[in-house]
Amino acid sequence: MTATAPPGPHTHRHLEWDGCFNVRDLGGLGRHAPGAFVRADSVEKLTADGWAAARAHGIRTVLDLRNDDELGTDAAPRPDRITTVRVPLDGIEDTAFWEPWFTDWRWGTPLYYRPFLGHFPERTAAVAQALAAAAPGGVAFHCAAGRDRTGLVSLLLLSLAGAAPEEIAADYALSEERMAPVFAAMGRAEEAAELAAAYRRHATSPYAEMLKVARSFDAAAHLAGGGVSEATVARLRARATGRPHG
Repeated sequence: MTATAPPGPHTHRHLEWDGCFNVRDLGGLGRHAPGAFVRADSVEKLTADGWAAARAHGIRTVLDLRNDDELGTDAAPRPDRITTVRVPLDGIEDTAFWEPWFTDWRWGTPLYYRPFLGHFPERTAAVAQALAAAAPGGVAFHCAAGRDRTGLVSLLLLSLAGAAPEEIAADYALSEERMAPVFAAMGRAEEAAELAAAYRRHATSPYAEMLKVARSFDAAAHLAGGGVSEATVARLRARATGRPHG
């Protein structure tokens, strides 16, 4: 039987930022503090009202995980008081790694997470270092749809904050109901339905696959393997949990 997400915990974490469709605060999962980190789809779609909502939520840094060829023009000017940092996560230039995933239904699912984490520890290490070094205030991190690259970073942060694997998987699954408008806005409306059908064909689900990953993931050990110092891991955990780091 396919594992399914438990009914609706923490759906109040969804944030309404005009122009985006898949934004939520990680606060309330494990020991994660509200307002510390927010996951999102591409914030370049935000309207002026959307940016105002992000600012009002306490966001002071945006971390963009996208590749260079995905960058577009902002729909509205970014507030001067919000700093944007770019750390492309994919390592897309490694075509030998990515080619099998680009041509397979598992692209856009947690099925590629464990191979990615094992192959690219330096990529997640760079993201962790950028998150730990961000200016005071909340950080919004995003990719294009706010699902998979953002899901990998959420896995990292929630694991450090002591979230249970079931919480991490349920958070990931919340993105699926948001994919139709996300992909419609990207001009790729068919993709959400096609991926949902592929999950059904393979008798699995976003929740089930993310649960497998979360149960086997040790965030601190993974970051250490990528060269992140214990002090940086401690700073990142303190930031995620809202607890002072001495």
